Amino acid sequence: MRLKYIVILFFFVLIGKSEATNKEKIIENLKNTRNLNFKFEQNINGKIENGYCTIEYPKKIFCEYLKNNNKILVSNGKSLVIKTLTSYYRYPLDKTPLNLILDKNFLIDKINILEERIIDGSFINYKIKQNDSEISVFFDKDTFNLVGWQNTDIYQNFNITFLSSIRKNRIISREMFQLPIQN
Repeated sequence: MRLKYIVILFFFVLIGKSEATNKEKIIENLKNTRNLNFKFEQNINGKIENGYCTIEYPKKIFCEYLKNNNKILVSNGKSLVIKTLTSYYRYPLDKTPLNLILDKNFLIDKINILEERIIDGSFINYKIKQNDSEISVFFDKDTFNLVGWQNTDIYQNFNITFLSSIRKNRIISREMFQLPIQN
């Protein structure tokens, strides 16, 4: 009977160590990441768009979409601009979910206290609830890189973003995060 309890205790210790190890590796990876370049696929309420992005921590992003409308998304850390050939939208970054996603210190603090979920044996997921927002972030189980997120945007659209071809800590131009001017 004692052996049974020892085996069960050993099993729970292994599970706890596995989660802590994943957390530690994700946190260490985030701490060592200054910037990311990647391809993305974004699904907003069933509308799929693709492109390339660069993130520089903290809170800067530049994305070029692949469609013909020359859509770009840029954050300088304070404001977020979405610009196409025919439209220009500017938002305070702190009013968008990207404010949290682009803040690696915020992510690290949340990951430290949250329970992880393993999705399809390949992804580690953390569900973050902050104010009235809920954001799920996904990390690759092998590389511990950020590989996507899902959230509801400021217009209540459900947004799923997948990252691929991720490259870290590259030399990038600071000018890419300058907000474009309105035409």
